[in-house]
Formats: sequence, structure tokens, C-alpha cells
Amino acid sequence: MTTARVPAWIAIGGAVLVGVLTAVQARINGQLGLRIDDGLVAAAISFGSGLAVLIVLSLALPAGRRGFATLVTGVRSRGIPWWMLAGGAAGALTVATQGVAVGIIGVSLFTVGVVAGQAVSGLILDRIGYGPAGVVAVTLPRLAGGALALVAVSISLTGSGLDGIPAWMLMLPVASGIGIGWQQATNGRLNQRVKAPLTATLVNFSGGTLILVFAAAVHVAIVGAPRDLPAELWLYAGGPVSVIYIFLSAALVAQTGVLLLGLGAVVGQLLTSVAIDALWPAPASPGPVQELAMVLVALLSVVVATVPWGRLRRAG
Repeated sequence: MTTARVPAWIAIGGAVLVGVLTAVQARINGQLGLRIDDGLVAAAISFGSGLAVLIVLSLALPAGRRGFATLVTGVRSRGIPWWMLAGGAAGALTVATQGVAVGIIGVSLFTVGVVAGQAVSGLILDRIGYGPAGVVAVTLPRLAGGALALVAVSISLTGSGLDGIPAWMLMLPVASGIGIGWQQATNGRLNQRVKAPLTATLVNFSGGTLILVFAAAVHVAIVGAPRDLPAELWLYAGGPVSVIYIFLSAALVAQTGVLLLGLGAVVGQLLTSVAIDALWPAPASPGPVQELAMVLVALLSVVVATVPWGRLRRAG
């Protein structure tokens, strides 16, 4: 059965929406962590709510039930190794980082750090052939794109807007981006085995939730309980939002291809992060001028790294 085509402008708009939702999720999780003064508990709540949605979908949809059965068979026969089930660890790191840092440093700086981390880890993982596509050549444009992403991070660190912010908090988004690159490659390998994106996503949320609940419990035992949970329901929407954009990505990739989906998502994520920080500034954000400069450089890094320059020269 062939996949029904949608107009190109709808598919591209959907790719941008994926990035918009990613930035919105980061701010929701960051604000929840700020309100309860405990980023780890906020991350556990976010991942747990997403897991609840995925369990319902996996039980309700035939594709989810088939994928889970394939997963169980693969694990029992050792056709699916344990490390393919570990992608949730990187997801846990990302959500925990959002809960700890975004409410303080803002979405723009967080997003640029993630883009830089993904660029670095993507180059390394492609070079060693870890992803489902095997070994991918490290070309000059990809190296230049990675370098520009690091330049964008360096712009964010200039000036006095981040005075008093510990270095480890500024490096968390980069570490998160490195983890996301590894997570995407690991998820791709798992999805090849189970042939069900829903099941691969369920595995990630299951592992991530276990890690975050354990970490949050240890943290609470050491420092005490967080503040009372706020009453605003939107502060608990981070998990469901992530489920939405994951499924939207899976639906759109057949329409747009990986390149256009990734480029559109990063554009949406970076531009939305600037808008969120302009309307709702974080206490230690770099400031509007620096944010705009670093986001523009980060966007340029994506274009340089992903546009098929050789094909364009041949077409010209």
C-alpha cells in the first residue's frame, strides 16, 4: 500500500511544527522544574506522563501490539541486544537537563547547545558507522557545519548576561545534544529490528522513566521533597507534547525525507526558542542581541552541514 502524498507546503510546515513543539516542551519542563525547585522530579513527571500515553497507544493500536510482540521475541532470542534498549538513558538526560537548566538560561541557549552537541556526536557516530545507515563519510561541509555550531555556543558565552551561572549548567545542553545524537542512532537500530516506531519510542520512554524516577527518589531522599506541585495543567504537558512530535516526525519523514525534516525541525526549534525567550525571558538568558546572533549562526551551521552542495553544483 502506497503512502498518500500531501502538498509539499503542508509537509514542510509539519517539519517546522516538530521543531516548534520541541522548543515548547523544553520551556514547559524547565518552568515546571523552576516552580517546584527540583528539575529531576519535573523530568520524572514529564517522562512518566509521556510513558502513560504511549502505553495506552501501544495497547489500543494493532501496530503497537505487533511491535511489542516482536520486541519480546527479539529480546528472548537475543536478536535484539541490550544496548538497543538503552536509548532512554539519553532521553532521560535531555529531559532532566530541561528541568534543571531551561528555566534559568532560557530556551535559545539550551537549543543552540543541543544543536552543537548533536553536530559533534553526529560526525563521530557517522564516521564509526554506529547508526542504521552504516558508515557515513565526514565531508568538508559537515565539518564546517559542526564548527559553526560550536561558534554559536561561543557567542552565547560572551558578555555578562551569564555571570554567576556555573559552567556545568552551561555545558548540560551540549551533553544533552551529544546524547540525542547517540539516542537517534540507537533508536534507528532498534526500529530496524522491531519495525514499529511506536514500540521503539515506548522502549525509550520506559527506560528513561525508570532512570528518572530512581534519580528523583535519590535526590529527594538527600535534599528533601520539592515544593508543592502547581495547579496549572499546562506545566504537566511536556510528556504528551514529546509524544506528539515524535509521531509527527514518523508520519512526515516519508513525505519530506530525512534531510528536509531535520532542517525544518531545527529551523522551527531555533526560531521558536528566540520567540519564547523574547516574550518570557529567563533569569540568566544571554540577551536578545546575543540570542539572535547565536541562533542565526546555528541555523547557518545546519544549512552548511545538510544541503547537498555537490548535487547543487552539478545541477548548476
